[in-house]
Parts: sequence; C-alpha cells; structure tokens
Amino acid sequence: MKISDADYAKLQKLGRPDLLSFATYIPKSYTDTSLIESLNSPFEGAVEIQINQVDFIRGKNILKLQAWMVKFQKPLQIMIFNAKSFHKTIYTTNKELFVLGKIEQKFGKYFMNQPKIIQTQGQIILNFKSTAIKSSSISELAQKLLIQENLIAEGLPQKIAILIEEIFNPSKKFLLEYQKNASLPAPHLKALKWIEIYSYLKRLSKKRRYFESKYICKSDYKPFIDSLPFKLTNAQTKAIETIASDLKKSVAAKRLIMGDVGCGKTIVILSAVTMAYPYKSLLMAPTTILAKQLYEEAQKFLPKHIRTKLIIGNSKEEAEEGFFKEEEHFIIGTQVLLYREFKTQDFALIMTDEQHRFGTKQRHQLEKLTEEKTSNSTKKPHVLQFSATPIPRTMAMLNSSLIDFSFIRDLPFKKNITTTIINKSKFPNLIYHIQNEVAQNRQVVVVYPLVEESENFDYLSLKEGQEFWQKHFKNVYVTSGKDKDKEQVLENFRDKGSILLATTLIEVGISLPRLSTIVIVAPERLGLATLHQLRGRVSRNGLKGYCFLYTNLKESKRLEEFCKNLSGFDIAEIDLKYRNSGDLINGERQSGAEFEFFDMRTDAKILSEVKEYLGI
Repeated sequence: MKISDADYAKLQKLGRPDLLSFATYIPKSYTDTSLIESLNSPFEGAVEIQINQVDFIRGKNILKLQAWMVKFQKPLQIMIFNAKSFHKTIYTTNKELFVLGKIEQKFGKYFMNQPKIIQTQGQIILNFKSTAIKSSSISELAQKLLIQENLIAEGLPQKIAILIEEIFNPSKKFLLEYQKNASLPAPHLKALKWIEIYSYLKRLSKKRRYFESKYICKSDYKPFIDSLPFKLTNAQTKAIETIASDLKKSVAAKRLIMGDVGCGKTIVILSAVTMAYPYKSLLMAPTTILAKQLYEEAQKFLPKHIRTKLIIGNSKEEAEEGFFKEEEHFIIGTQVLLYREFKTQDFALIMTDEQHRFGTKQRHQLEKLTEEKTSNSTKKPHVLQFSATPIPRTMAMLNSSLIDFSFIRDLPFKKNITTTIINKSKFPNLIYHIQNEVAQNRQVVVVYPLVEESENFDYLSLKEGQEFWQKHFKNVYVTSGKDKDKEQVLENFRDKGSILLATTLIEVGISLPRLSTIVIVAPERLGLATLHQLRGRVSRNGLKGYCFLYTNLKESKRLEEFCKNLSGFDIAEIDLKYRNSGDLINGERQSGAEFEFFDMRTDAKILSEVKEYLGI
C-alpha cells in the first residue's frame, strides 16, 4: 500500500517523519466501548440507560440522576460533579443514552460517577496525546497505515509486524492483558524496542560511507615489535594485528581503538606508523603536553629511519611559520595542524588521540586536508581514532555500524589503587597520608570543582584552598583551565613539584610517574568516566596508588560502586545505570534519552537480535 502525500504530511506534523517512527507513537490509553455483559463484579464499560429523574444540587454543582439499566432491568444512580449547563441539556428525563464508565455496587445498589456519553458501541478507541492533530484523526491514520503489509514492506520481520499492528488495531485479548497490567504486554513492548533499534541502525548505516584508500600499506611491523624492551599484552597484539589487516585493504579504514587508562595505546599508535611507512602518518593530540609526550615516545621507540616531527602552537600564524619540511614520515601536532596546507599528499594514515576531545567537524577537517580528490573519485587516508575513555558495551554495539571498534582491555601494569570515600572528619588522616607520600618523593594532586568562591557551593574553591596547602607544604603548584600557562605549570610540577592544586584539566594529558595520590573534592558533581580518568593519573607504572573522594554526602551508592571497580569498561557500565546514553547519530547530545523504549542497560540481547537480522 502506497502512503499518500497527505498522510505523510500528517506524520510530519506529528514529528514522525516515517512509518517506523510513527509505529512508536503509541496510544496513551485505550477505551473499550463494548457493552457490559454482567453485573457480577465492579466493571467498566458501556451500558444503555433511561433517565427517570434529574436533580441539581445547588451550591455544590452536582447533577444527580436516577436511571434504569435497560439490559439488566436494574436502577443506576449517576453523579456528575462540577456540572455545567450543557450537562443539564444532555441529561433530561425519559432520555435514552449509552454511557461509559465504571459501575460499582454498594449496599445492594449500583452507582456510576462522571460517565461519558458514547455514540457507537463495541469499539476499542485509541487515545493519543497530541496538540497537533486530534486523537481520533491519529487513531484513524494509525489503523490505516500501521498494518502488517506496510510494516513488512519497511523490512520488519512478520512476527514484529503482527505485534506492532495489534497495538494500533487491538483485539479483546490484547486489551484484557493491557488492562490487567496497566501497560503494554511484554511481547508488544519488546516489538517497540525492536523497531526502534532497527530504525536507528538503518539510519546509522546510511551515514557510513566507504572510500578507496590512498595507499595500501603492507610494511612489516614485526621487527619494530621485536625491538621493544618489553612484551606487549594480548589485547595490544590483537589490536595491532587488526589494524595491519585494515591498512592492507583497498578500502580506507575507519576504526576506533578504545582502551582503559594506561592500557599502552601509544605502542599501538607507533606500530601503525611502521605499517604505513614509507608513506606518511599524521597524529593530532588535544594538548601540547600530550603531543610532546607522544613525540618523545616516538623518538624513543621508533626505528631511526622513520623521521618524526612535532608541530605545536596556539595560532594560525604559528602554524604557517614553516616548521615542517615535508620529509618527515610521522607528524605529531595539536589542533594547529588544521591550519596547515601540506605540500605533499602522501599521507596514508591519519590518527587522533583522545578523539572524544575533538568535535566531529575537527576530525573531518583533518581528513579533508589529506584526502586525494579528482573529478571522478575521492581517495581517503586510513583513519584511526584512539580513546582511553571506554563506552558501554551496548553503545559500542550500536555505534559499530558507523565505525569499526577494537578494545584494549589488558593493562601492562596491574593497577594497584585504593579508592576511599572520606569526609571532613577524616581530613587529618588525609594530611598525614600526604605528608608520608611527599616524604618518599611521591606526588599528590588535589582536584577542586571550582576555581573561584561561590555562595551556592558547599565546598572550598581552588583559590580558597590554595592558602592552606602552600602554608603547610613546599613545592605546591596551582593551575586551572583558565590559566594561560597551565601546560608549563604541569611540566614544572612533573619535574619539581610535590602537590598540584588543579581542576579537572588534568583528566587527560601529562604523564606523572611519581604521582601516587589524587584527592577529588565534590566527586558527586562529576561523571564516573571523569572520576575514572582522574584516578587513572596515579599508579601509571605499577606504583601503589591512592584515590580519595572528599564529599559532604552521607552516602552515595554510585560512589561506593566506583570505589569497588578499577576497570574503565566496568565503570562505563556502572555509569550507564545512572545516566542515559547520548545521541550517537547527530552527535549533538552528550547525555539524555535517545530512545523511548529501548534501554541500553537491559536490552543488549534485543540489539544483538536486530544486528543479526540486518547482518551487521
């Protein structure tokens, strides 16, 4: 059945641009206008009445009717509260009507309050919540369009189409089940979840485009691996092998490599560079400090014949000063790379580290700078994105239609971090701990939620706490996101500091081998992913680590669960319990409900079914 332009216009008016999205626009309730068959128990439905007497109780605006139930030959007392003038016109003596309501029996008599007059009997009416179109018009449209034939034509399996059709063309059996539980029957609810995910994945798959790769990269990376002074984890090895397979293909790779904090993704990055050689690789990092660290690691581990260049700066002008001689094989830089126009186009591999720190437009811009475009075709470099912020498994399954995933779950060093929730009464114990750590030439970071004092905030700000720490300890460094010299401060702290007072800017960036302790003030204000990133700053090289969560809350199950788990992948699942997932397609919302029925926390099995059905 072809859907007319007029019907499509109605769907648009409802904010449902297609049939599948309309299928999730379910009625808020159902009304059964079937005539009541029995008075054996309290029953809701329609009954034919004849009005014998009408009394209006003045002062209370109550219309009291004495009526006769034609089918049962029994009297029925009807009460209409807050009666209006039109009620007096409708309900008149000797008039015969069909009324809908709940009949109750008390002391041998039958009563009905606030009845509704109906014109037709024996129908199940769908009640929709809408201001754009009348409920009756939506019902008519749904029963016309949401039928098996149309739903199957949209690609749905028949078993799902049958269940969806029944929601909008309900049977008596369906209605009884709905009334029994005051909600949709379980199979029908599952069908709604199924159709939501089916529609979502189809839209997502359309967003992924495949391009011919500029270069097929077949260089042997194994001599580089053999030259390393340490053994890789199994997860690192598997990720590297997968990337090697990607880069050998004629289709440009697009892969997100996701690992935990300290999983050793730098070596995976360098391995990819050796695969791309002799062609060029380009990597963009979110901060100067991180770019410098990656450059130092490249200088340390890559073979000498692979020349590396670091490009950093804060402005377009600095980017155009010509630090880059086009002869290097591996270019590492910050966002300043986006302002470059590279003379050579032999870039085979484009990478971004901590990819969630960049917007989609920035990542796309980097790819555009290095693509090879002709009038007939576009060839793209291979693209690898790296992140040390795991996302929930279900979200990764959803997003896999848009980008390929690899996971690095193993850690080169076992994390030995003790996480403790503390309050004001435990502050002296904290100071004693910090004194001991500093005495052993270890470092401490204290993370404050605010830089400036606030009247509406029950914690000290960074500036308020600064005086205390500098009074009681030496080599205390202070910085925040507003600090223009923050990266220099972080480097100075790394080399000479004992205590750093900062905001969450240290969540990603500088490596601090001597950092043993982090104190996070007001942790309840931060997402668990951010808390995990902050905690991940300590114990980077197997050093015993401590994380203290300083809170005024008497209890927090969320923080308690965080304390018990060190894996970023487990933390992502816990975080999902407390927060809704973001919109993966549009990339506009970072949190909030994307689905009306599908729940990422509990419906992974349904997602797997749909992916298998779609063959993805």
